[in-house]
Amino acid sequence: MTYKPKSDFLQVMQERGFMADCTDLEGLDEALIAGVVPGYIGFDATADSLHVGSLIQIMMLRWLQKTGHKPITLMGGGTTKIGDPSGKDESRPQLTAEKINQNIAGIRTVFEKYLSFGDGETDAVQPNNADWLESLNYIDFLRDYGKHFTINRMLTFDSVRLRLDREQPLTFLEFNYMLLQAYDFMELNSRTGCLLQMGGSDQWGNIVNGVDLTRRVSRNAVFGLTTPLLTKADGSKMGKSASGAIWLNEDRLSPYEFWQFWRNTLDADVGKFLKLFTEIPVEECERLAALQGAEINEAKITLANAVTTLAHGADAAKTAEATAREVFEKGGIGDDLPTIILPLDEISDGISIVQLFVKSGLAKSGKEAKRLIAEGGARMNDTPVSSAGTMVSEDEIAATIKLSAGKKRHALIKT
Repeated sequence: MTYKPKSDFLQVMQERGFMADCTDLEGLDEALIAGVVPGYIGFDATADSLHVGSLIQIMMLRWLQKTGHKPITLMGGGTTKIGDPSGKDESRPQLTAEKINQNIAGIRTVFEKYLSFGDGETDAVQPNNADWLESLNYIDFLRDYGKHFTINRMLTFDSVRLRLDREQPLTFLEFNYMLLQAYDFMELNSRTGCLLQMGGSDQWGNIVNGVDLTRRVSRNAVFGLTTPLLTKADGSKMGKSASGAIWLNEDRLSPYEFWQFWRNTLDADVGKFLKLFTEIPVEECERLAALQGAEINEAKITLANAVTTLAHGADAAKTAEATAREVFEKGGIGDDLPTIILPLDEISDGISIVQLFVKSGLAKSGKEAKRLIAEGGARMNDTPVSSAGTMVSEDEIAATIKLSAGKKRHALIKT
């Protein structure tokens, strides 16, 4: 029989589909009822923004705070220099300390949209594991903590086993990652009283290591909770689109493009995404997911508005919806579309339509742009582009051009 949690946080996790595995569900439930539970998720600073692949983790932290507990957004200033091998076939590029710190500052702006930071009992905090990892003495670390890990067990974890099964190299540097992540949990438990580590199910092995190490060394009971790995109904990876990663920072991806990503959700994913990525009551999520035919599109608009409001604010969501209706329903240009400004000296003699599609980001290469045109998917000002040799004049661009790749991707070109 499935355990029915009593704490508000675990009820939300269970009802909305966040829960995959827990090291001790009843024990965690009791701790959540007994008082404020500090819980953390670690984020390595490999870019200056997170993308929607991290949004399920951010929403977990948001719900943790909304139900009266303390979220900890641990930044991996130290572990970013090593790289988590989970789900990857090759080593992570090495970043400088300066670049890592710049990335951490960019990521902080994402968290501030979803969490309340401060000094209060349930206010979010953002420690950096560089503060303790960079001062470790390697010999002492191996002597004191290495004895709690066996190679036999480490080789069974998915992050290691899957890389080896695919016959891809796994460096000793990356092999150390799970030891350092386990040490992070023990250190946070000591410094902040952190009792919970959360993450995707690909982190299960790393989380269990941290729970075990903290219990063995500090004699403290701590807990791990994972979410299901999220894929879309068509099997594709969450967080990617035809035009690339769906970033959460506005300077990486416009609110309109962000809104449009959610508006284009597959019918079969609407209910799941409403529960995971919005705060709309579960009953309403299920009602919207059950809509059929053209009505499901209104459910998708509700999803897009709710997610965009959390990430970029209510005004951005309203503007994005208005732009979409202008573009799709009325055939207008839509001033909020992604806009590329071209210097006059680049177009004084005209510019090819192929180059425009590449510069707009609607095609990744000239070859892709030519294929789009050949297949009839390219439009300029809502008129099909018939030839890859089409030249566009400076005067045409000065009047603003709308380019379209298929029915859902658009951009404006101006001077």
